[in-house]
Amino acid sequence: MSATDRAAIAAGAQTGPEDNPLTEGLERLPVHPTALVIFGATGDLARRKLLPALYNLAHEGALPERFGLVGNARSEMTDDEFRAMAVESVREFSRRPPDEKVLEKVFTDVRYVPGSFDDDAVYAALGQELDELDEQRGLALNRCFYLSTAPTFFPIIVDALGRNDLAGREDSAVRVIIEKPFGRSLQEARELNARVLSVFDEEQVFRIDHYLGKETVQNVLALRFANNMFEPLWNRNYIDHVQITASEDLGIGSRAGYYDSAGALRDLVQNHMLQLLSLLCMEPPVAFEADPVRDEKVKVLRAISAPTPVDIPDMAVRGQYSDGIVAGRAVPGYLDEEGVPEDSTTETYAALRLEVHNWRWAGVPMYLRTGKRLARKVTEIAVTLKPVPHVAFQGPEMSTGVRPNVLVLTVQPNEGVSLSIGAKIPGTRMAIRTVNMEFLYGTAFLSQSPEAYERLIIDAMRGDATLFTRNDEVEAQWRIIDPIVKAWETSSAPLPQYPAGSQGPEEAERLLVGDNDRWRMI
Repeated sequence: MSATDRAAIAAGAQTGPEDNPLTEGLERLPVHPTALVIFGATGDLARRKLLPALYNLAHEGALPERFGLVGNARSEMTDDEFRAMAVESVREFSRRPPDEKVLEKVFTDVRYVPGSFDDDAVYAALGQELDELDEQRGLALNRCFYLSTAPTFFPIIVDALGRNDLAGREDSAVRVIIEKPFGRSLQEARELNARVLSVFDEEQVFRIDHYLGKETVQNVLALRFANNMFEPLWNRNYIDHVQITASEDLGIGSRAGYYDSAGALRDLVQNHMLQLLSLLCMEPPVAFEADPVRDEKVKVLRAISAPTPVDIPDMAVRGQYSDGIVAGRAVPGYLDEEGVPEDSTTETYAALRLEVHNWRWAGVPMYLRTGKRLARKVTEIAVTLKPVPHVAFQGPEMSTGVRPNVLVLTVQPNEGVSLSIGAKIPGTRMAIRTVNMEFLYGTAFLSQSPEAYERLIIDAMRGDATLFTRNDEVEAQWRIIDPIVKAWETSSAPLPQYPAGSQGPEEAERLLVGDNDRWRMI
């Protein structure tokens, strides 16, 4: 609390919510007037995430006053029909009940251009709509093109934007936002990068990974570099091992077409989980700006050796869920899901043991795991410190409760941080038990955490690429994952099975190398 706040309270002043010290720093930075074009505007991602994100940004006063939205998809639809769909999407999927006045203001003047992504007439119509928005708003708006489509359309749309002179302007900024997955292999990622960078400069390209928009993911940096108590311990001398878990209790739902061609390794490990690992392990950047931060992340990824075919059986495990019980309900196995081939060998579980070969992290195992139909939904980073070198409390009744300290950063479902410490149990004996010190976002800041897409959309409009992946970063991630993908696709070994609702396949235990290493319970 500031001296001003203390003086006001001492004088008997009434402190309203706007004076609450817990809300300090929650203000939004201004954004240049912008027109956002969403390709695939009627798709699932747009309806569930992008359109509600725009509403919530407007509700918080973060969208620029002069803003324009243009949707494109193959479905025939009028402007009014698109507007009605956008409003309904917000009502169904927004994180807060919509305010009708804000809702009306955001979507009153939306535009919609139907047509195929490879049709030059569509881009001519888009250009006309954007020019009209400039004229109505009284200045040249910045332009952001959001590619919310299947990955096969990314190069098609990028080429068409360049061919139709929509990739750059002299009097305003033009940016392109590209969803994941960015390629299906190292070779495809390189080819896609080459296509994109033949039309746009790297500064214009925003490769999105929505995990980087989550508050707790960004808090990894704050925890390390804004708190002197953690950084001195953040190395091989004090940290025993790290576990990064991204588990889901759901199956594949209606995504069989995409998921069976991707698998858990491509779907989550190659992008989200390696991003979490690089943030956790990076050195302090010279400034918290896009390129200095991404420079340090790339150094971490390059310090992880690409596995050889000989290495892979010892450092990577896959699995596929069979039928089981989840939340008290019987669920089918992966091969019985609608749309999945009966002979599919696609992994729904992947676990890796990696090592960062640099001075700070040499010898520290980094365990990564992700899976569908596991015991519960949770994404977390758990940093386990080395045990105390000597337990002074003699006797089993005293020392059995002494455990290594564990720092856990929970990304979802409940964003926060916890630290386990040993504490004395009240009573006449010196007995120790592990207790948790916890910090939760909702209670600490009296504010609901924004959706990841809200942060990322506004950052792209602002031109801040800190939370987006750079071309060399994407290729560095694929360099690690590509050999494993190829080995699994050509393997004739039986695919391990695990019951739905369980902790995953038993084979994952063989990745653990430390005497006391154990997978955390999901």
